[in-house]
Amino acid sequence: MSQFKTIQTHLGDKASYYLEHQSKTVSKEQLHLPHPDVVSREFGGSNRPPQVLRSLQALYGSGRLANTGYLSILPVDQGIEHSAGASFAKNPEYFDPENIVKLAIEGGCNAVASTFGVLSNVARKYAHKIPFMVKFNHNELLTYPNKAEQITWGTMKEAWDMGCAAVGATVYFGSDDASRQIVEVSNLFQQAHELGMATVLWCYLRNKAFKVGSTDYHVSADLTGQANHLGVTMGADIIKQKLPENNGGYKALNTGESSYGKLDERIYSQLTSDHPIDLCRYQVLNCYNGRIGLINSGGASGKNDFGEAVTTAVINKRAGGSGLISGRKAFQRPMAEGAKLLQTIQDVYLCPEITIA
Repeated sequence: MSQFKTIQTHLGDKASYYLEHQSKTVSKEQLHLPHPDVVSREFGGSNRPPQVLRSLQALYGSGRLANTGYLSILPVDQGIEHSAGASFAKNPEYFDPENIVKLAIEGGCNAVASTFGVLSNVARKYAHKIPFMVKFNHNELLTYPNKAEQITWGTMKEAWDMGCAAVGATVYFGSDDASRQIVEVSNLFQQAHELGMATVLWCYLRNKAFKVGSTDYHVSADLTGQANHLGVTMGADIIKQKLPENNGGYKALNTGESSYGKLDERIYSQLTSDHPIDLCRYQVLNCYNGRIGLINSGGASGKNDFGEAVTTAVINKRAGGSGLISGRKAFQRPMAEGAKLLQTIQDVYLCPEITIA
């Protein structure tokens, strides 16, 4: 079966819905799209030091997607973020840091993203074989009750010493702790750039008020789009964001006597539609028209991981995004199956028949 036919099979009866959609919102001509020479094109005129450009080229020049302008990254920081037991019980071999790196290599990824603990334990053996990205802050999830607070776990010098090409961080935009996180991560990103490392920001929303009735606006296009815009302002070279599932977060939160944020009706009438590709394109738009690459997250593992992963990749690619960062769907299964899932995602970006909408 051809690459394209396999992708159609994974999409099922939604294949035409995703593969034939033509965007009538923001035209692809307005966007800075992924390109083999993406580092020179998008960062050559920026303030990034030459060492950062070298690190970015290492990311974009590795794995099965090398020099396509797209990224496939394996992130495994769930040992802290979601608890090690909950994350690795399905597949206890991933309590061992070396297997995390092996999966990224076997899966053909551009980079492996994990914690200081995981990467430092295998740095001498693997840092020269696949680009390392250390996730330097985490929500430790053991304080009771749980709280939305990202804590820094190491220094940028430690990341540089272990051979990292990039660092990653999360900001919980909308949380009580957001202001501290924004300032702290911005400063650490500046330090990372001074040392020559690229920066990746998990631009996540976190506030109980973002759930209104049965709708969860943590994944609305308008709110996540603004989080992206804040992230690129903080100096992120790549933005990680959840795929949008709805829209109208600003509207929902501006009801009754409440007043929240700022909006323009054209966000909803002209810049987006209800199609998932157009909702994702609004996220790309907020990443400086795609100058800063958007990678969407793969989500939790479930019953139809291959179909869901392919769908997310198709939406991201056709929207103008720069790739996928998928962890649980890959490491919560035997290594060979996990590697196959990662390569199935990459096949979407390698498939010439899947074009920008």
